Amino acid sequence: MHIFRLLYALITHRYNFLPHDSEDSEAIISFKSPYRLHDLCIGERDSESVRDHPIDQQLFHIRMANSEDQREAASLLIKKRYSWRGYSVDMPVINEPNRITLIAETANQTVGTMTLCLDGNSSLPADENFGDELNELRAQGRKLCEPSRLAIDDNVPPRVFASLIHICYIYAANIHGFTDWVVEVNPRHAGFYKRMLGCRQIAEERVCTRVDAPAVLLRVKLEYMAEQIGKFGGLMEQHGNERSFYPYFFSAQDEGDITERLKTGGVWIPSA
Repeated sequence: MHIFRLLYALITHRYNFLPHDSEDSEAIISFKSPYRLHDLCIGERDSESVRDHPIDQQLFHIRMANSEDQREAASLLIKKRYSWRGYSVDMPVINEPNRITLIAETANQTVGTMTLCLDGNSSLPADENFGDELNELRAQGRKLCEPSRLAIDDNVPPRVFASLIHICYIYAANIHGFTDWVVEVNPRHAGFYKRMLGCRQIAEERVCTRVDAPAVLLRVKLEYMAEQIGKFGGLMEQHGNERSFYPYFFSAQDEGDITERLKTGGVWIPSA
């Protein structure tokens, strides 16, 4: 956990996260949302699910799912969100090599989770249905990783989703040198990933055998993500007309500091 405590300390310096003594010491990052739940959300916005009440000081924690209880909470959220859409799900979050699972919590409830799968000794989840396409990218020298098991509860602010994505990006691109994300999504959700992260579709629709639902394969080059983070990261509500999630990522300067400290293992001392 030492490396992630360093990550937490670095982020709190310029990204306006809470000071360490007011926070859970096991969290990677903790921050307060400045929005109402219904103002900015990434879930479906039907009338029954939107909760119209202020949460100006709602506190969120992003942490590693290191315990059985945390992995079970992530699994339950995945089952809840996927089965609600009619998907057949049986994919518990377990502790596996080459995988990192993050969870987002607020008020002791798990409201978001994401697992980053790293290509290597074991195959990626998308290999099951799109193996030919992934092998073609590998033959080109691309190093692949796959965000998987993404589940976000109703009406969670985009800052939470962006934090999950960006921490996984830092781990994949900056620390381990991966070049591409590939992601298997329902065709109905493909437009969301294209608009919000700049993904491109690289394979036609077929059945995802894990959830018994249609799927397409999307790809985003991590150098493209780096460009967007450089342009928009850290802007938050000052994003102008930019409609992607990149303004809710960390700033490029903060990301550079985080990455350098993670690589060197140096002790961070805040400036005066």
